[in-house]
Amino acid sequence: MKIQTEYFNQQYNARAMIPDHPYVFTRWLKDSAQVRRTQAALFDLAYGEASGERLDFFPTYRGDAPLLVFIHGGWWRSLDKSDFSFVAPAYTHAGFNVALTNYTLAPDATIAEIVLQQVRALAWLYRHAEAYDFDPQRIVVAGHSAGAHLAAMMMAAVWPAFGDDLPPDLVKAAILMSGIYDLEPVRYADFVNVDLKLGEREVDFLSPARMPQASAAPFLIAVGALESEEFRRQTGLLEQSWRAGHRMQVPLPEANHLTICDAFAQPGHPLCEASIELISSLK
Repeated sequence: MKIQTEYFNQQYNARAMIPDHPYVFTRWLKDSAQVRRTQAALFDLAYGEASGERLDFFPTYRGDAPLLVFIHGGWWRSLDKSDFSFVAPAYTHAGFNVALTNYTLAPDATIAEIVLQQVRALAWLYRHAEAYDFDPQRIVVAGHSAGAHLAAMMMAAVWPAFGDDLPPDLVKAAILMSGIYDLEPVRYADFVNVDLKLGEREVDFLSPARMPQASAAPFLIAVGALESEEFRRQTGLLEQSWRAGHRMQVPLPEANHLTICDAFAQPGHPLCEASIELISSLK
């Protein structure tokens, strides 16, 4: 068990594998602050009662456009939507609205509670489509790391169970980056499970790779070639589990667990272009 714990601690501690991660986070903060100063947006819209149940909305230049919902990572216990404002411009300039969601961070919330918060966020957005002038029939989720897990859980959600007005295919497509889709190994990564407190029961109903997709929504999946074996294995696992919806894995030969977000936000990069093409394909 000790060897297993050491292995998973090493495999999943992405920051420890990226010596310049403080620089990356600082750059994200600066770029995001610049975006919030220069681009029209609505900040801290309440989608629920908890202080963490807030989202930012970046409108595009045309009405009735698709909505891209980005869910941030940080092992469900760190970071904030405002750290990722920098992802919005590439997509608003392409003609899509962008929402960035927050959630209550662990250990103040369990992963199950965080999942339900994201359900509330997407349901709130769907119900407020007219007010914010986007097309509720073209909602796309994207997520990074723990956020990719949450985005995948939105693809597995049985939406009518959360409201008679919610369609089964509320999520029309997804972009999943460097995600954790089977939580079993996280139980043994004690550097993070000290806060998450995952047990066998939680793993069973919180692992998207162990569930069917709720609809045949298409999705792109991506993982950096410089990431650990486990993050790359997790990506392959979901590809195999959700073959019907899987469209492509975008090759990222020079990306690590953090710079994949830069690729997603960079116009002209294959990951950004594939994401724009996927959203544009929705009718």
